[in-house]
Amino acid sequence: MSDNKQNVAQFIVSCLKQEGVEYVFGIPGEENIRLVDALEGSGIRFILVRHEQGASFMADIYGRLTGKAGVCTATLGPGAINLLLGVADANTDSTPLVAITAQVGLNRIYKESHQIVDLVAMFKPVTKWADLIMTPQAVPEMVRKAFDVAQSERPGATYLAIPEDIEAMPMPAGFAPLKDTPTHDAGADPQRIAEAVALLGKSKRPVILAGHGVARAGASAELVRLAETLNAPVATTFMGKGVIPDRHPNALGVIGFMRHDYENFAFDDADLILSVGYELQEFAPSRVNPHKDKTIIHLHRFAPDTDAAYQVAVSIESDIVGGINALLTAWDGHKAPPSRSEPKIRQLLADELAAGAKDDSYPLKPQRVVADVRAVMDDEDIVLADTGAIKMWMARLYPTQAPLTCLISNGLSTMAFSLPGAIGAKLARPDRRVLATMGDGSFMMNSQEIETAVRENVPLKVLIWEDGSYGLIKWKMDLELGHHRSVDFKNPDFVAYAESFGAHGHRVEEAGQLQTVLRAALDEPGVSVVVVPVDYRENIKLTDRLGELTIAL
Repeated sequence: MSDNKQNVAQFIVSCLKQEGVEYVFGIPGEENIRLVDALEGSGIRFILVRHEQGASFMADIYGRLTGKAGVCTATLGPGAINLLLGVADANTDSTPLVAITAQVGLNRIYKESHQIVDLVAMFKPVTKWADLIMTPQAVPEMVRKAFDVAQSERPGATYLAIPEDIEAMPMPAGFAPLKDTPTHDAGADPQRIAEAVALLGKSKRPVILAGHGVARAGASAELVRLAETLNAPVATTFMGKGVIPDRHPNALGVIGFMRHDYENFAFDDADLILSVGYELQEFAPSRVNPHKDKTIIHLHRFAPDTDAAYQVAVSIESDIVGGINALLTAWDGHKAPPSRSEPKIRQLLADELAAGAKDDSYPLKPQRVVADVRAVMDDEDIVLADTGAIKMWMARLYPTQAPLTCLISNGLSTMAFSLPGAIGAKLARPDRRVLATMGDGSFMMNSQEIETAVRENVPLKVLIWEDGSYGLIKWKMDLELGHHRSVDFKNPDFVAYAESFGAHGHRVEEAGQLQTVLRAALDEPGVSVVVVPVDYRENIKLTDRLGELTIAL
């Protein structure tokens, strides 16, 4: 039971302990000082950041990797507003996160007063649930609900606002943190399984589309068995990379690039799409079903949103592991169609990466950078690919052998998540090497978190792809307008900049140095920043080539 000498802030920390929270990322302000103070000595490590946006991205990626809600905190008004981007990113990427901020006291919340913003109304559109704590007695239930809603499938972000006067109040006696409620996996409907098996039995050219939900469910092994049993190729979304190892013969690669990429030809040729753990915000289904003529089987914990290009013939709403196993059991005895591992598609990807690995041009071509990053990272190491042209190259070409080892934001597709996100990733997975790969534009948006990593002794490693431009927007302008403008900028000396924080700085001066420099940076203690100049003239060459591509499967 609560000690009646506890204030509400101290009791909230007790609730966080009950939830198993290890880290809280944030910045103290005048109105949340009691909460930050209560974390001292609690066993929960407060990670002081340099911008609240960084705190929300750290919590975002920590939650994605652990499946437990990452927690971020800020003061009211501007502090809370600064959290909003990472909170929205977590929600659109189906990642568990709990944001807690201060709010003005109830004694003035009803009128125009200093720093007042309707924070609950602001957070509601980008969270699963947002609310204001209006009485100490509500704290146990509201904190428990925040974590329960955030962590339940489909996971996402939740938000709690704590008025300044409520935070300071004594907690009434007789209250204790609530325990997590047991959950159970929903079983697949036998009728839906039978209908799916009947459709699969008629299919001559099935293809599997695997999304982020497979990674969250830990269903990679089952997905591989399903692909092998059905002799079906598997394409993943950007966020699903690694749920089938790219070295597996049934792996096609990713779907979702801006042009008709190699993998699209498998969908053009398919008569049935078996969608597993795919969510529509990962990419538009019109990219794989433009003529709205494919038979679609949907397997996920929840029904899909409505989309004219994603009209489902059978929807199996169950836990993914159980749903796949039910399909495999019901399929037993059926004859699969001839194997469609699509070796031509796999070879095209392999050839593109292999050619890039041999290219000694300087500045480096994107293909060379991807190949060299892959060469120095182990299968279980984690790469974060920021948003921009870099995301397109990493998503397409980076061979990924395990789930959640190539992290991409593809729901909100926000820039600058990867540097602070890598701090969250390293805290979540201290046994793995973690590398943030990002453009120079993204780097400068959250580069201040280098100081956080240095101070907190988190061995952050960053690879900056330098081109002096917002490269993806330049690419898009050149494609659609035939020219570009207002996308180029100047950079500081990134090596000196890193060293000014007490980090290591390295610059690649020729193509052959990248692997050596990267290995040294990954192995050296502390925080390291590596800068590699990149030649993004390859962008237009790629889209031109894909625009002319035809494949006879």
